[in-house]
Amino acid sequence: MAASHDRVVAVSSLRDFFRESINSAIDNQHVEVDPHTSHYVVNLLTLFARSEKFYNADDEHCGVRPLALMMADAAAAESRERRSTSLQRIGDVALFTAGFFADSLAHRPVDIDYYVSMGGGAYGSLSDEIKGTTRGMALVNVFRELARKFLSLVDVLNEVRDGARLSADVDVLRTYEVWRKTGSKRAATILEQNGVVPIFGASKKH
Repeated sequence: MAASHDRVVAVSSLRDFFRESINSAIDNQHVEVDPHTSHYVVNLLTLFARSEKFYNADDEHCGVRPLALMMADAAAAESRERRSTSLQRIGDVALFTAGFFADSLAHRPVDIDYYVSMGGGAYGSLSDEIKGTTRGMALVNVFRELARKFLSLVDVLNEVRDGARLSADVDVLRTYEVWRKTGSKRAATILEQNGVVPIFGASKKH
């Protein structure tokens, strides 16, 4: 069984906490991430730590609009700016959800692999959308890397999440399910550490 209780971590700066935790997880997992990209993720986590920034108070879908509807909004956007905003929101929500709420997706109609696909695709489309613009000069490479390394960054955020938990207990069945659906390197490592050797042909993403 996975642990059901998390400890409260006292920090003087939430941004510093996320920066240190993410850098540590990146180093631990040997993921190469440009500092501008990791800075973007730190800012995203700091922003979404305020629930009103993650949830939409005026949204009827439990505070978070489904990704498919957000993608429809992006496709129907009347301007490049609106389309870019919608695509960024999809990528951000998908990354945050897959990174911190992966376990809660287990019994939902769509699981973590859906969020990985939608989020990575949204960031990829966003990088194409802003290419050649003033904003693109600063962020196009960040969004390209977020698209290419979306699953690796989900693994990084999973480690940050687990690092704040009181118990080190592992839900092996859920970890196996995440690995099977995404090919997560971190999930495979955790399985091996718990005596389960993944057969790589069984993963959808390998």
